Amino acid sequence: METLEFIIYPDGRVKEMVTGIVGASCAEVTAAIEAQLGTVVSHQTTSDYYAQPQEQSLQERAATQVSYSQW
Repeated sequence: METLEFIIYPDGRVKEMVTGIVGASCAEVTAAIEAQLGTVVSHQTTSDYYAQPQEQSLQERAATQVSYSQW
């Protein structure tokens, strides 16, 4: 499950924690939010950032794809 957690401190600082997103795509997910929040002071990556996305097996992909007849 993908989650974004924000802690807002009394002095206005915001701590953002992302879990469940593998690889660098977490930066894409949070870019718009960070742009609205203001200046990013630091980034700290987790092990999820360096993990490789799991490839779906052919059977899993076939089960999740919906196809329609051209008839």
